[in-house]
Amino acid sequence: MDKPYVVGMDIGGTNSVFGIVDARGNILSVDSIKTQAYKEIDEYVNAVAEKLLPMIEEVGGKDKIKGMGIGAPNGNFYTGNIEFAPNLPWKGVIKLSELFEQRIGVPVTVTNDANAAAIGEMTYGAARGMKNFIEITLGTGVGSGIVINGQLVYGHDGFAGELGHVISRRHNGRQCGCGRCGCLETYCSATGVARTAKEKIDCTSEPSLLRDIEGEITSKDVYDAAIRGDKVAQEVFTFTGTILGEALADFIAFSAPEAIILFGGLTKAGDLIMKPTLEAMEANVLNIWKGKTKLLVSELKDSDAAVLGASALAWG
Repeated sequence: MDKPYVVGMDIGGTNSVFGIVDARGNILSVDSIKTQAYKEIDEYVNAVAEKLLPMIEEVGGKDKIKGMGIGAPNGNFYTGNIEFAPNLPWKGVIKLSELFEQRIGVPVTVTNDANAAAIGEMTYGAARGMKNFIEITLGTGVGSGIVINGQLVYGHDGFAGELGHVISRRHNGRQCGCGRCGCLETYCSATGVARTAKEKIDCTSEPSLLRDIEGEITSKDVYDAAIRGDKVAQEVFTFTGTILGEALADFIAFSAPEAIILFGGLTKAGDLIMKPTLEAMEANVLNIWKGKTKLLVSELKDSDAAVLGASALAWG
C-alpha cells in the first residue's frame, strides 16, 4: 500500500472528533459532530460516515486506509464494544467496531478514550520516553489511561483503569451517571465544577458574579468569574483541586508513576486548578513518594491526543 493512512476518532460525551492521520502522526484533515445530538446509534454512525467518507476519498479512497481506531468511554479493546457508558446517549452494549466496519468498510479497533489519549501522549506528547505514567482526562467525565512498563493496563476484561469511578466521597456523595454515589468524576469533571458552583450559590448568600448567570452555570462561567477575582468561583477550583489531588495521591500508591498528566478542558484553568491539586497530592501521598511524581499538563491539543492515540491502534 503506497502511503497508507489511518482514521482516528475520539467519542466524547459532548463532541466526537475524527481525522485522517499519516504514518508520521500528522492529522491531515479533521471534523466533528455533536455526540448528544443522536439518540440512536445507527443515526450517529451514519452522521459520522457522511462526513468521514468524503475525507477518505480525498486521500485516495478506502484502499489507502489501513484501519480505524476509536477511543470511546467504556470502549473495550477486547470486544470492540462500548458497554454501559454513562455519559453517552446509547445505553447497554453497543457493537461499535461492527457498526463502523459495516458503514465505513475498513477494519476498526476500539479502546477506552482515556487509553487512547495516553497512547497519544506517550507517542507525541508529555509522556515521550516514559514507561510509567497515568493520563487523567478531565472533560464531561473523568477518564484515565494507566501505563506500566510501557504497556497500557487493560485487565482481564478490557476495562481496567476506571479511576473516574473511584469513590472520593462516601458520606452524602453525589449521584453519578454510573449509578453509584461519590465518584471522582462527579466532583472533578467540567460538570462537577458546575455542580459545585451551583451548590455554593444555593447554600450561601456570598456575593458572586455567578449569581448573574442566566440559565445553567458552566465550568467556563466559573473560570471567567475566577480570573476576575470572584472569591466563590476561586473557592470552587480550590475545592475541586483538593479532591483531585487527594485521589491522585492514592493513585500513586498502586503504580508509582513517573508522572501524572492531566488532559482536557479543565487544565485551561491553569494554577486555579493545578496549584490546589499539587498541594493536596503532596500533602496526602505516602512519604516514600513525596516529591517524586511530576504533575504535568498534556502537551497535545485537546482533540489531538485522543485522535492520534486512537489512530495508533489502527496501525496494528
